[in-house]
Amino acid sequence: MKELDREYNKIVYHILVNEEFNKIKSIEHHGVTRYDHSLKVSYYSYKIAKFLHLDYRDVARGGLLHDFFLSNEERTSKERFLSTFIHPKRAVEKSLENFELTEKEIDMIRTHMFPINIAIPKYAESWVVSFVDKGVAMIEFEKKFQVRLAYLFNVYFLLLLNHMR
Repeated sequence: MKELDREYNKIVYHILVNEEFNKIKSIEHHGVTRYDHSLKVSYYSYKIAKFLHLDYRDVARGGLLHDFFLSNEERTSKERFLSTFIHPKRAVEKSLENFELTEKEIDMIRTHMFPINIAIPKYAESWVVSFVDKGVAMIEFEKKFQVRLAYLFNVYFLLLLNHMR
């Protein structure tokens, strides 16, 4: 996996050893750390981009930095909810403070919450990171709550159908 992928590690090594970036190792995110979540999004996006002959180097970096912002673990529910909408901007700012980014990388970070956020991805690479982020998050939520998401969707649709009658 990613530990054995030398090319991937070479691309992201300077981020993974960055002291400021490593602070996200202690921040919970979807039942894992923000660091672990970002690493999964980055690596899976990198593999998909490579397969699709896209700019996999930028994807590896943009995917790793998409949730690079610091937050207080003592945040209220309201603050956590609002973070859903404002954290991409904060992640771009934090990433630019610590790394040189390409326009594509900035777009990946800024638009990864589409369609929840209204910023539409400009590049195919940004779409890859956005879709992978949603997939990884769904799996993490499933593990966190130990509930099959398919079950929840079925219950939702049954309630919706019942309401429509």
